[in-house]
Amino acid sequence: MMTPARLQKGDTIAILATARKNIDDNLKPALDLLHSWGLEAVIGSSIGLDDNQLAGTDAQRAADFQAQLDNPNIKAIWCVRGGYGTIRMIDLLDFTQFKENPKWIIGFSDVTVLHNHLNTMGFKSIHGIMPISVPKASPQAIESLRKSLFGEKIIYEIDPFVMNRFGTASGELVGGNLSILYSVLGSPSAIDCTDKILFLEDLDEYLYHIDRMMMNLKRNGCLESIKGIIVGSMTKMKDNDIPWGKNALEIIEDVTKKYNIPVLYNFPAGHIQDNRALIMGSKVTIDVNETCGKVVFE
Repeated sequence: MMTPARLQKGDTIAILATARKNIDDNLKPALDLLHSWGLEAVIGSSIGLDDNQLAGTDAQRAADFQAQLDNPNIKAIWCVRGGYGTIRMIDLLDFTQFKENPKWIIGFSDVTVLHNHLNTMGFKSIHGIMPISVPKASPQAIESLRKSLFGEKIIYEIDPFVMNRFGTASGELVGGNLSILYSVLGSPSAIDCTDKILFLEDLDEYLYHIDRMMMNLKRNGCLESIKGIIVGSMTKMKDNDIPWGKNALEIIEDVTKKYNIPVLYNFPAGHIQDNRALIMGSKVTIDVNETCGKVVFE
């Protein structure tokens, strides 16, 4: 798996929109953060565009992303926010120059489309906070993004959780937002889960749909061949008038209990303030025991 070059002071990051629209007057905290790290920033042409929910048309968002991909002076692309829409532009992109000069792609939620697509091409990317997340992000989340970009060692050690399934496993980290994983199965952006560590998180879903998506992963063979699972936040889940009967974590446990693999629940990543950075495509070792859950990046 190819690793983009670590950032150096003076490097430039592009901020752009791949999905939901965003104005530019909410970016000062993110710009101040980058400047405090010694980095420069450029604002993409998709920021401020308005096409109903989206940041301009698919072609406009793709053109902005393509320009930043192909610009050798841009060392990383930071997606401004999620929502929906990245999947509408992914097939308009040409990664030819990116393959010759790879750079970090950063974001989470809907940006899972890009994480998965890059993984199929053999490139790492960063699942982490986005520019609009900066004002509310925890210091740990912010620092983890800095460490990821500047190539510093990342080790997470979190408190034990009652549902954790003990064990140790190593493998390439893949995954992201469960709804997005579900939506790209069968497409050129679908990940191969064989011998991987699968990360899952989600937001604002009905519980029966969490079950549907987990069953889909199972029936597609994604769970048969993985080495372990990291479960991040399952935020603002919804239920029907007739309850499903299990919460999101219990659903995951129910679908995965037949597999003899370690499962680390309650990991600080996803649609929460403490959204720690994860280097997707990197080899990780997870150690889940009665005293802690540890995730060590290569």
